[in-house]
Amino acid sequence: MSSTSDFRGICIRHGLAATHQRQVIYETVMSLPGHPSAETIYEKVRERIPSISLATVYKNIRTFLESGVFQEVSFHHGSLRVEANRRPHHHLVCTRCRSIIDLEEDELEPVRLRDTYARGFQVQRFAVDVVGICDTCSKAEAISQK
Repeated sequence: MSSTSDFRGICIRHGLAATHQRQVIYETVMSLPGHPSAETIYEKVRERIPSISLATVYKNIRTFLESGVFQEVSFHHGSLRVEANRRPHHHLVCTRCRSIIDLEEDELEPVRLRDTYARGFQVQRFAVDVVGICDTCSKAEAISQK
């Protein structure tokens, strides 16, 4: 967990006010494994701030996303999923259990877009989702078919 001075420094670098609610939300995201949903973050934040609303958590997560503190994992998973991992990477996404596993950039062949296909689009980053069935779900399916 980061110290208050670390959090204030992050807020200063990203042009944000360092409020108590934001600090608790930030610390919660940093403490949760994987790629938590806004609802998961909200439930954990409520343990420290019982009066906080889901709308406030969503608003602050959006603020963190827009300022670049966090990244949205994917726009296609049905619910907002957040991550603190700012290193270039991709994801393995299970269609059954909806788990998301980081896939380091060097585990994938280089991804590039030919200029002729960009159609004037200004690419900010590549985010590849490899969609399939995770090992746990695959094993569970094999057991149930026996």
